[in-house]
Amino acid sequence: MKKVIFALMLPMLVVSGLLFANREIKNETSKKPIQKQLSAAEKNAEMKKWEATPAGKKFKEWETSPRGKKVYAAEAKIWKRITNYTNMEGVVTSLSLPPGSRLGFGVMVRINGDDYIVTFDAEKFQLEQLQGLKVNDKIILKSRYVAHAPKYSYPIVGCEYAEKDGKILFKRVPRKSGC
Repeated sequence: MKKVIFALMLPMLVVSGLLFANREIKNETSKKPIQKQLSAAEKNAEMKKWEATPAGKKFKEWETSPRGKKVYAAEAKIWKRITNYTNMEGVVTSLSLPPGSRLGFGVMVRINGDDYIVTFDAEKFQLEQLQGLKVNDKIILKSRYVAHAPKYSYPIVGCEYAEKDGKILFKRVPRKSGC
C-alpha cells in the first residue's frame, strides 16, 4: 500500500515542481525595465545627433531635393483624409510596386492626380480578392497611415479598407497581440 501511495505522490511532486519553476521564469521576464518617455529637449538632442550621421545627412538631402518635395506635397494633398479616416477615390495604375521594394503586397494608385504606393497588410484569405484588381479599376480607400522613404519616389499609404463597385475588397484585421 505504501508503495502505491509513493508511486502516485512522486509524479505529482515532479509535475508541481515543474509548474512552479515555469511560473518563476514567466515572472522574471515580465520584470523588464520599462523605457521612460523622452522629454522634448532629449528628443531634439537625439534628432540632432541622428542628423549628424551619414544616414541623417542623406535623408536631409532627400527632403530638400525635388523628389522629396514632390513626395511631401503629395502627402499634404491627402493628409486631411488620412487624419479624418474618410474615403479616397483612386485609380489603379500598376499592379506591381517599384523595383526593389520590400513593402509586401501592394499596388500603385493615382489619387487626385498624384501616384501613391498602397500597401495591404493582408492575410492569405484576403489576397485572392485583391489579386483580382486590374489596371484602371476605380477603388475607394481608407487609411490612417501615410509614410515616406528616400528609397521611393511616392508616398506610402497603408490601406485599412478598400472597396470596388460597392464590394469590400479588403478590410484590415486587427492583430490579436494588441499592436
